[in-house]
Amino acid sequence: MIRVVLPAHLRQLAHCDREIQVQSAATQRAVLDALELRYPALHGTLRDPGTGQRRAFVRFFACEEDLSNESPDTPLPAAVAEGKEPLLVVGAMAGG
Repeated sequence: MIRVVLPAHLRQLAHCDREIQVQSAATQRAVLDALELRYPALHGTLRDPGTGQRRAFVRFFACEEDLSNESPDTPLPAAVAEGKEPLLVVGAMAGG
């Protein structure tokens, strides 16, 4: 099981707890596919539904690493795959 931590606005949209678990392969693409399947309200919020590209103001972190610019098919860190560490979904902020 992959543990995923969502920010408050996405938890509210999906009507789920702060940390959820999904059964999937340990890649960003597989985890996001599983999230969207389990929580259809998230479809299109984390990535563009047409291109599959990560949304500009969504970031992914795990094991103190920014995974946002990694290929969606790159394996997640072993600690995430083993369920020891969560994949963090973070809403980025911009402005000045």
